[in-house]
Amino acid sequence: MRQFRFEYTDAESFAEKLYAFQTQWESGQTKTKLFQIFTETLDPEAIETVCEVIGRIFPDTPYMGCSTSGNIIDCELSSRITVVCTVFELPSTRVEVFQYDLSGNSVDAVTEKILEETRKNPWVKAMELYFTIPERSTTRFCDKLKDVREDIQIFGGVACSDDITSVASCVFSGVLGLLTRSIVVIFYGGDDFYVESVNVTGWKPLGRKFRVTRSDGSVLQELDGIPAYDVYHKYLNIKNDENFFYNTLEFPLFYEHNNTTILRTPVASNADGSITMTSDIDVGSVVRISYGDPGTIVESIRQDSGKIAAFQPDLIHIFSCAARRTFWTSKEPTYEIYPFKDIAPSLGFFSHGEFLRTNGSLNQHNVTLVIAAMREGGKKAAAASSRTADKNSMSRVPLVSRLATFISVTSLELEDMNKKLGQVNEKLKKAAIIDGLTGLYNRREMQSRIETALANVKQETFSLIMLDIDNFKQVNDTYGHQEGDAVIVGLANILQNGEALYRQRVSSGRWGGEEFMMLLYGTDVSSVAFIADLVRQCFGNTSFPVARPQTVSLGVTQALEGDTVDSLCLRVDMALYKAKKTGKNKVVVL
Repeated sequence: MRQFRFEYTDAESFAEKLYAFQTQWESGQTKTKLFQIFTETLDPEAIETVCEVIGRIFPDTPYMGCSTSGNIIDCELSSRITVVCTVFELPSTRVEVFQYDLSGNSVDAVTEKILEETRKNPWVKAMELYFTIPERSTTRFCDKLKDVREDIQIFGGVACSDDITSVASCVFSGVLGLLTRSIVVIFYGGDDFYVESVNVTGWKPLGRKFRVTRSDGSVLQELDGIPAYDVYHKYLNIKNDENFFYNTLEFPLFYEHNNTTILRTPVASNADGSITMTSDIDVGSVVRISYGDPGTIVESIRQDSGKIAAFQPDLIHIFSCAARRTFWTSKEPTYEIYPFKDIAPSLGFFSHGEFLRTNGSLNQHNVTLVIAAMREGGKKAAAASSRTADKNSMSRVPLVSRLATFISVTSLELEDMNKKLGQVNEKLKKAAIIDGLTGLYNRREMQSRIETALANVKQETFSLIMLDIDNFKQVNDTYGHQEGDAVIVGLANILQNGEALYRQRVSSGRWGGEEFMMLLYGTDVSSVAFIADLVRQCFGNTSFPVARPQTVSLGVTQALEGDTVDSLCLRVDMALYKAKKTGKNKVVVL
């Protein structure tokens, strides 16, 4: 299996390249070939010219293509119109291209035709899908293909354009030509054909869980009884305007479906507060907002590139979500897929959605990287060593700053705090449980809440975070107690805004002086450690009127059955003590 690349600039030079290629590869030998065309331009005239030239010079060779948000060849961005010819070198390999018009046929009719073709062709080992952007959910299409033979792998992508906010897209082939509502299906197979497919996300759930309380197919109406849009507006300050789709790309919903993890991005926000998704999300589903974690992405790609290298493919097909391209804005758009570059030649595109069959079920993904590796015959050599991305260089992306605002508002709102503190009546009502300076719970109230949580620890676990501002005495000595109070209030603001994310599931209080305590319900210790580090980052990025930037040390522990208030508080205090003694400005878990 070999790959040949042609860049299209004009019909004449393109035809010359194909004639030269024909002379080289059709001199007395017949081999199966497939032309695939990837185009960032939606110009029908240019696309039809490319197809006409291929059809004229190679009349018996199938071709297909789609519009993209970027063409990927050998793990690099290629020109706006790129043509790739794959030459299959073993006579047993078979390839067939089918195309279906979705404007004139129902989903049931199309999927039944696809199923019928798989029944008639026992040689098929893989199906590659190229979908135009669907008008409705793809859930029914995916569900109807569950009956495809278990040994057939299915993968592919949704066509799009260079404007990822546009719904314009097209697919085309020698079967039906260029259509804006269509699907192209490529069948691969044969006795000596092998395929392996994986998907990589790297996106991690962040914050509390939400239950879908109302939905209508792909229209997500309510989460925990509130309009779905309000979740994005309240916690990410994303407005219901023309930029909604673009702004939510980096923060898809994370949930489990068909025994696999699915990421789902909203396609539109609606006037009634609902949001439209690319696939159905059932009532009762538990979802969380997620974000791209560079370290997790790097590790996932490292592991999966190793699996693909061990498969020793001849060729790799790549379907990467356009959102991932925008995510790596500080790097090359294809930076994350470099580890696959040393393994085998590759082709693919940045897509509007990705398809992969996992555990017998076909799912449409978003913000996901799908890799399909193909090989003819047995393994030919030792597995290639893939590139290892530099975690440190990949982690410094603008999203880190946005994540900090996800937990808290970093700017110090001293005037607003003063107004709140000046509301005497409210202050008197809460005096018994509220700390006067910060507006957080006082130590007595926090101890009471910890005691209550311990009484129910068998039913619901919880964790504590203990915080202490580093070198706080120097702040008071150098800048005065008024600035010291401003630093304390600044950290309190961060904790209060963090509570907004978790609603009633977090209690934060001033433990004494510059010490604070957070009680987090229903969370495991690794998630709490992550939250603690976000608090640390956010506080370190806060600007104060006079004092230089300050840092905070944090201790984390999870409550255990048999703990008392004293034993639990002693353990989290020891964790904080260790953070202080080993360098400060860090999180320690005990």
